[in-house]
Amino acid sequence: MTYLLVFLGGGIGATLRHLVNVLCARTLGGVFPYSTFFINISGSLAMGLIAGYLAFKGDASQNWRLFLMTGILGGYTTFSAFSLDTAMLYERGEVGLAALYIVGSVVLSIAGVFAGLAIVRQMA
Repeated sequence: MTYLLVFLGGGIGATLRHLVNVLCARTLGGVFPYSTFFINISGSLAMGLIAGYLAFKGDASQNWRLFLMTGILGGYTTFSAFSLDTAMLYERGEVGLAALYIVGSVVLSIAGVFAGLAIVRQMA
């Protein structure tokens, strides 16, 4: 059942992401990656709102957490999970670890894209 909830939520999140991509491209153009920028920020805000509500006010079941956070927000943007992980490290007083996580994630993720592109170019 939990896998089905994540699957359904992920479909909703991915559909929302596609909708934002289309709307941003039509209204703002493609000079700057507005859609990714907006998705990362709005997804992180939503993650903070949901995580904060669940931690301080709500008593949602694990199924709701999986559906909303892993499913919908995971399909919409994984940047929200990255942002929450960073905030949790920081709030636990692990500032150095949070900084390492930020720099390592960004630098290694971008390096991964360049490595993937280079590998495919060599194969062509």
